[in-house]
Amino acid sequence: MANYKTVVVKIGSSTLTTKEGKLDIANLFRLVSEFKEIIKNNIKLIIVTSGAVATGAEKLNLKSKPKSIPEKQAAAAIGQSILMRQYEKAFESYGITVAQILLTRDAIENKERYLNARNTLTKLLEENVVPIVNENDTVAVEEIKFGDNDNLSAMVAELIKANLLLLLTDVDGFYMKTDEGVEFKADVIEEIDQKVTAAAGHSATRVGTGGMATKIEAAKICLKAKIPMVIAHGRMQGVINKIVNGENVGTMFLPKGK
Repeated sequence: MANYKTVVVKIGSSTLTTKEGKLDIANLFRLVSEFKEIIKNNIKLIIVTSGAVATGAEKLNLKSKPKSIPEKQAAAAIGQSILMRQYEKAFESYGITVAQILLTRDAIENKERYLNARNTLTKLLEENVVPIVNENDTVAVEEIKFGDNDNLSAMVAELIKANLLLLLTDVDGFYMKTDEGVEFKADVIEEIDQKVTAAAGHSATRVGTGGMATKIEAAKICLKAKIPMVIAHGRMQGVINKIVNGENVGTMFLPKGK
């Protein structure tokens, strides 16, 4: 295995929900079975999960994604407990304990709360517990919102000084175009230049809040913090182990000198 001691994995809504917008329990359990393998190899794991709002909307029988803040917060309040219950069941089958961590931006920007968050996460990892992180949507207002879990996961990776951030999404990497207009998947990107920024489109998914633009923002945080980041498809069989083992999967944003 590659020399990773601590890995942060962000799981996007499109990876955790079906085309109908329902919680995809089968894929969640499959991912957990892969996480179990890297934990067995003494890699510390932090999960940043999306899917609470979509899961809550399903429970409320909403026909479309919630739009107003009260709708989103109500859906998140319902969906978060359902989501955590499924994570707990999945990990429990392997004898692994999980913990719920709900953050808002002020927990990162306020020095005292930053240290508290880091100390809590560090202690959980020391106890071989898997922290499952999400934005605290039920109380977050514009001033303290991360806005998307791509940026949240990058900030958590920086906070805990992780060795790798893995973003699981519904595409198999970051796509760019040659000067002739031919599209290709980039294997490694070491610098966020104008071409990379221009190639970052917008989310095409019905349930997600991000897109490639927010993933590039996350990549900037990681490159500055000297943390490699990978964008990969969350439904690829064995994706976690392939990346941790150094296989050429997805697109890696690699800090210079790494």
